[in-house]
Amino acid sequence: MEKKLYLSGAQLKAELSRCLQCKNKPCMNACPVNCNPQEFIGHAQKGEYQEAVESITRYNPMGQTCGLICPETFCMKACLRSNLDSPIRIPSVQAAILEKYRTKENYKKQEYPKLNGKKIAVIGAGPAGIAASSSLLKYGYEIDVYEGFDKIGGALNLIPESRLPHEVINKDWSFLADGNERIHLHLGISIQDPSSLFKKGFCGVIVATGESNFINLGIEGEEYSLAYPEYLRHHKRYILEGNAAIIGGGSVAADCAVTAKQDGYENVEMFVRRRISDMRVTNNDRQELLEHNIDITTMTRVVKISKQENGLLTLHTVKTRFNNGHLEDIPNTEIPRPDFRLIIKALGSTVTPKQDSNKIIFAGDCKNGGSTIVEALASGLDAAKRLHQQITQ
Repeated sequence: MEKKLYLSGAQLKAELSRCLQCKNKPCMNACPVNCNPQEFIGHAQKGEYQEAVESITRYNPMGQTCGLICPETFCMKACLRSNLDSPIRIPSVQAAILEKYRTKENYKKQEYPKLNGKKIAVIGAGPAGIAASSSLLKYGYEIDVYEGFDKIGGALNLIPESRLPHEVINKDWSFLADGNERIHLHLGISIQDPSSLFKKGFCGVIVATGESNFINLGIEGEEYSLAYPEYLRHHKRYILEGNAAIIGGGSVAADCAVTAKQDGYENVEMFVRRRISDMRVTNNDRQELLEHNIDITTMTRVVKISKQENGLLTLHTVKTRFNNGHLEDIPNTEIPRPDFRLIIKALGSTVTPKQDSNKIIFAGDCKNGGSTIVEALASGLDAAKRLHQQITQ
C-alpha cells in the first residue's frame, strides 16, 4: 500500500483541535528557525489558512519540504500535549497546510525593500543556500546562486521519493524564486575558489556546498562496496536481484535499505556496530524499516569484503560488545556472510573545519557536518545575518 504523505482533511482538523495554545510557546522555542506552530495552528483553527501559510513561510523558505522530513526531536519533542497523550504532529500539519492551501493564485509574495545596489553570491542550492538566499533578499541584495549539480536541493535529492517527492523541493523554491528578478540560479556550475567571485562584482559570498568527506570503512576489499551518495543519486543503475547489505545504522543507511527493498532486492540487511537503541534514526525511519521487512544485524562489525568466483560478494564480520563503555570486537567470532549482490557503505561523512574569512561565510553541512534540514536552514539564515553585518559595519 502506498504511504500517504499528507494528513487528510479529517486528520488535519483533528490535529489542529489538539493544540493547547501554550502561552510560553515551547514548540517555537525548540525550532531552529524560530517557526511559530502556535501561531499558524491558531490561524488554521479559525479557518484562516492564508494567514497560516504566511506564518509558516515567514522564516522558512522550505516549509513544505521541512514538514515532510523534519524529525520529531524539535517542536514535537517540546509539545506539552505529550503530557496528556501524544505530541501534535506539527511537521505533518505544516506540510498539509502548505500542500492544501498555498497556491500561486492566492500566495502572498514576500515584499522586499528597495535594492541596495549590492550583489551576493551563494554557492550551493541545498537547504542552507536557499535559506541564506531568502534572508539576503530581505536585506535588499541581488542574489546569484551557483549549484554544481543539474538541480537544486543538495543532499535532499538523496532522500527516497517515497518519503520526499523531489517535486516538493522545486515547489518550495518556485514560491521564492519564480518571477523574482532579484535572484538568479545557475545550475551545473561549480565554484572552486569563492574569492574569485569578488572579481565579478559580488560584495560577499556564502558557501553552502554540503559535506564531501564520506567516511570509508578502511578494510580489505572496500573497493567492492558502493558509497551511499552514488547509490542514492543513481540507484536505478543498481537494480539487481538477490541480497543487499547496508553497512551503517543512521538515517542515511535506513534510506539506502528502504530504497534497495523498493528496487526489488529480496533480502536487505543492515549491519550495525552498536545496539538498535543506539541507531541514529527517527521514529519514522524505524517504522519504514519494519514496514519493508529490513533485517537489522546489530553489535556486528564488517572487517573485510571479498569477491566470490560467481561474482557475488562475501562480508566478513565479527561480533562486538561494550567493555567499560568502550566498543570492542569479541575474539574468535569472525564469520563469512556470502552471496551479496550489492554492498553499500553508509557510515556518514565528516567535515573539514572551515573558517569564515572576510566576507566569505560558510553555512550548512560544509561548516557543521551532517544535520537535519531545519538545522541546515537555520545555519543558512545565520550566515546571511552575519554576512550582512560584515558588509554594513
